[in-house]
Amino acid sequence: MGHGGNVIDELMADHREVEEMFGRMQSMATGGQELRDLIDEVTIELVRHSVAEEQYLYPAVREHIEGGGPMADKEIEDHARVEKMLKQLEKTSTDDAQMSPLLRQLMDEVTAHVRDEETNLFPMLRRACTPQQLDELGDKIRRAKSMAPTRPHPAAPSSPTASKLLAPGAGLVDRARDFMTGRGKS
Repeated sequence: MGHGGNVIDELMADHREVEEMFGRMQSMATGGQELRDLIDEVTIELVRHSVAEEQYLYPAVREHIEGGGPMADKEIEDHARVEKMLKQLEKTSTDDAQMSPLLRQLMDEVTAHVRDEETNLFPMLRRACTPQQLDELGDKIRRAKSMAPTRPHPAAPSSPTASKLLAPGAGLVDRARDFMTGRGKS
Protein backbone atom coordinates (compact mmCIF):
# COMPACT_ATOMS: atom_id res chain seq x y z
CA MET A 1 0.00 0.00 0.00
CA GLY A 2 2.60 2.57 1.03
CA HIS A 3 6.10 2.09 -0.29
CA GLY A 4 7.75 5.35 0.75
CA GLY A 5 9.70 7.89 -1.21
CA ASN A 6 8.63 10.63 -3.54
CA VAL A 7 5.48 10.45 -5.62
CA ILE A 8 7.22 8.91 -8.62
CA ASP A 9 8.94 6.21 -6.55
CA GLU A 10 5.66 5.46 -4.76
CA LEU A 11 3.61 5.13 -7.93
CA MET A 12 6.28 3.14 -9.78
CA ALA A 13 6.40 0.68 -6.86
CA ASP A 14 2.61 0.31 -7.21
CA HIS A 15 3.08 -0.34 -10.94
CA ARG A 16 5.63 -3.10 -10.28
CA GLU A 17 3.28 -4.65 -7.70
CA VAL A 18 0.40 -4.79 -10.19
CA GLU A 19 2.68 -6.18 -12.92
CA GLU A 20 3.73 -8.95 -10.52
CA MET A 21 0.06 -9.76 -9.85
CA PHE A 22 -0.63 -9.84 -13.60
CA GLY A 23 2.26 -12.28 -14.01
CA ARG A 24 0.75 -14.54 -11.34
CA MET A 25 -2.62 -14.39 -13.13
CA GLN A 26 -1.05 -15.37 -16.43
CA SER A 27 0.72 -18.36 -14.88
CA MET A 28 -2.45 -19.77 -13.31
CA ALA A 29 -3.63 -23.00 -14.88
CA THR A 30 -7.26 -22.62 -13.77
CA GLY A 31 -9.71 -20.10 -12.39
CA GLY A 32 -11.62 -20.78 -9.22
CA GLN A 33 -11.19 -19.09 -5.85
CA GLU A 34 -7.45 -18.51 -6.26
CA LEU A 35 -8.08 -16.41 -9.38
CA ARG A 36 -10.97 -14.57 -7.68
CA ASP A 37 -8.71 -13.71 -4.75
CA LEU A 38 -6.02 -12.41 -7.10
CA ILE A 39 -8.56 -10.36 -9.08
CA ASP A 40 -9.75 -8.85 -5.78
CA GLU A 41 -6.14 -8.06 -4.84
CA VAL A 42 -5.49 -6.36 -8.19
CA THR A 43 -8.78 -4.48 -7.95
CA ILE A 44 -8.00 -3.18 -4.47
CA GLU A 45 -4.56 -1.96 -5.56
CA LEU A 46 -5.74 -0.38 -8.82
CA VAL A 47 -8.70 1.41 -7.24
CA ARG A 48 -6.63 2.88 -4.39
CA HIS A 49 -3.86 3.86 -6.80
CA SER A 50 -6.29 5.54 -9.22
CA VAL A 51 -8.13 7.48 -6.53
CA ALA A 52 -4.86 8.79 -5.10
CA GLU A 53 -3.60 9.82 -8.53
CA GLU A 54 -6.86 11.62 -9.31
CA GLN A 55 -6.78 13.46 -5.98
CA TYR A 56 -3.15 14.59 -6.04
CA LEU A 57 -1.04 13.56 -9.05
CA TYR A 58 -3.20 14.93 -11.84
CA PRO A 59 -3.87 18.28 -10.13
CA ALA A 60 -0.06 18.58 -9.79
CA VAL A 61 0.32 17.73 -13.48
CA ARG A 62 -2.16 20.50 -14.35
CA GLU A 63 -0.34 22.96 -12.09
CA HIS A 64 3.30 22.22 -12.83
CA ILE A 65 3.52 20.86 -16.39
CA GLU A 66 2.92 23.16 -19.32
CA GLY A 67 -0.03 21.71 -21.23
CA GLY A 68 -0.70 19.37 -18.32
CA GLY A 69 -4.49 19.74 -18.45
CA PRO A 70 -5.07 17.57 -21.52
CA MET A 71 -2.48 15.08 -20.26
CA ALA A 72 -4.29 14.77 -16.91
CA ASP A 73 -7.65 14.46 -18.69
CA LYS A 74 -6.32 11.56 -20.79
CA GLU A 75 -5.02 9.75 -17.71
CA ILE A 76 -8.37 10.18 -15.94
CA GLU A 77 -10.14 8.76 -19.01
CA ASP A 78 -7.79 5.75 -18.84
CA HIS A 79 -8.78 5.28 -15.19
CA ALA A 80 -12.49 5.42 -16.06
CA ARG A 81 -12.06 2.63 -18.65
CA VAL A 82 -10.11 0.49 -16.17
CA GLU A 83 -12.68 1.06 -13.43
CA LYS A 84 -15.49 -0.13 -15.74
CA MET A 85 -13.46 -3.25 -16.56
CA LEU A 86 -12.87 -3.90 -12.86
CA LYS A 87 -16.60 -3.58 -12.19
CA GLN A 88 -17.30 -6.07 -14.98
CA LEU A 89 -14.66 -8.47 -13.62
CA GLU A 90 -16.21 -8.18 -10.16
CA LYS A 91 -19.50 -9.47 -11.58
CA THR A 92 -18.01 -12.19 -13.80
CA SER A 93 -17.51 -15.74 -12.56
CA THR A 94 -13.95 -17.02 -12.89
CA ASP A 95 -15.20 -19.96 -14.99
CA ASP A 96 -17.16 -17.71 -17.37
CA ALA A 97 -15.85 -17.74 -20.96
CA GLN A 98 -15.63 -13.92 -20.83
CA MET A 99 -13.18 -13.94 -17.90
CA SER A 100 -10.02 -14.54 -19.94
CA PRO A 101 -10.72 -11.84 -22.57
CA LEU A 102 -11.70 -9.37 -19.82
CA LEU A 103 -8.47 -10.04 -17.93
CA ARG A 104 -6.44 -9.65 -21.13
CA GLN A 105 -8.18 -6.35 -21.87
CA LEU A 106 -7.51 -5.11 -18.33
CA MET A 107 -3.84 -6.11 -18.47
CA ASP A 108 -3.38 -4.45 -21.87
CA GLU A 109 -5.09 -1.23 -20.75
CA VAL A 110 -3.19 -0.99 -17.47
CA THR A 111 0.14 -1.84 -19.12
CA ALA A 112 -0.34 0.90 -21.74
CA HIS A 113 -1.33 3.40 -19.03
CA VAL A 114 1.72 2.53 -16.92
CA ARG A 115 4.04 2.80 -19.91
CA ASP A 116 2.60 6.22 -20.78
CA GLU A 117 2.95 7.53 -17.23
CA GLU A 118 6.48 6.23 -16.79
CA THR A 119 7.71 7.30 -20.23
CA ASN A 120 6.01 10.70 -20.52
CA LEU A 121 4.31 12.03 -17.42
CA PHE A 122 6.80 11.08 -14.68
CA PRO A 123 9.90 12.51 -16.42
CA MET A 124 8.02 15.76 -17.10
CA LEU A 125 6.87 15.96 -13.49
CA ARG A 126 10.38 15.27 -12.21
CA ARG A 127 11.71 18.19 -14.31
CA ALA A 128 8.86 20.53 -13.31
CA CYS A 129 8.83 19.95 -9.54
CA THR A 130 11.39 20.33 -6.80
CA PRO A 131 12.46 17.23 -4.85
CA GLN A 132 10.53 18.63 -1.86
CA GLN A 133 7.34 18.98 -3.93
CA LEU A 134 7.73 15.39 -5.16
CA ASP A 135 8.26 14.16 -1.57
CA GLU A 136 5.18 16.06 -0.36
CA LEU A 137 3.12 14.57 -3.19
CA GLY A 138 4.37 11.11 -2.22
CA ASP A 139 3.13 11.67 1.34
CA LYS A 140 -0.27 12.85 0.07
CA ILE A 141 -0.56 9.86 -2.27
CA ARG A 142 0.18 7.42 0.58
CA ARG A 143 -2.42 9.06 2.85
CA ALA A 144 -5.01 9.03 0.05
CA LYS A 145 -4.40 5.34 -0.69
CA SER A 146 -4.88 4.47 2.99
CA MET A 147 -8.39 5.97 2.97
CA ALA A 148 -9.41 5.22 -0.63
CA PRO A 149 -12.15 2.83 -1.69
CA THR A 150 -11.13 -0.77 -2.42
CA ARG A 151 -13.91 -1.54 -4.90
CA PRO A 152 -14.66 0.04 -8.28
CA HIS A 153 -17.18 2.88 -8.25
CA PRO A 154 -17.35 3.92 -11.93
CA ALA A 155 -20.20 6.36 -11.31
CA ALA A 156 -18.29 8.27 -8.62
CA PRO A 157 -17.12 11.76 -9.58
CA SER A 158 -13.47 11.96 -10.60
CA SER A 159 -12.85 15.60 -9.77
CA PRO A 160 -10.18 15.99 -7.08
CA THR A 161 -12.46 17.98 -4.77
CA ALA A 162 -15.38 15.54 -4.97
CA SER A 163 -13.04 12.59 -4.62
CA LYS A 164 -11.39 14.05 -1.52
CA LEU A 165 -14.84 14.51 0.04
CA LEU A 166 -16.44 11.22 -0.99
CA ALA A 167 -13.59 8.69 -1.24
CA PRO A 168 -12.92 8.38 2.52
CA GLY A 169 -16.56 7.47 3.19
CA ALA A 170 -16.70 5.02 0.29
CA GLY A 171 -13.35 3.64 1.42
CA LEU A 172 -14.66 3.08 4.95
CA VAL A 173 -17.71 1.22 3.63
CA ASP A 174 -15.57 -0.84 1.23
CA ARG A 175 -13.08 -1.78 3.95
CA ALA A 176 -15.95 -2.79 6.27
CA ARG A 177 -17.41 -4.98 3.52
CA ASP A 178 -13.97 -6.45 2.84
CA PHE A 179 -13.51 -7.21 6.55
CA MET A 180 -16.90 -8.92 6.78
CA THR A 181 -16.31 -11.06 3.69
CA GLY A 182 -12.59 -11.68 4.11
CA ARG A 183 -11.93 -10.07 0.70
CA GLY A 184 -8.33 -9.07 0.09
CA LYS A 185 -6.94 -11.11 2.98
CA SER A 186 -5.25 -13.86 0.98
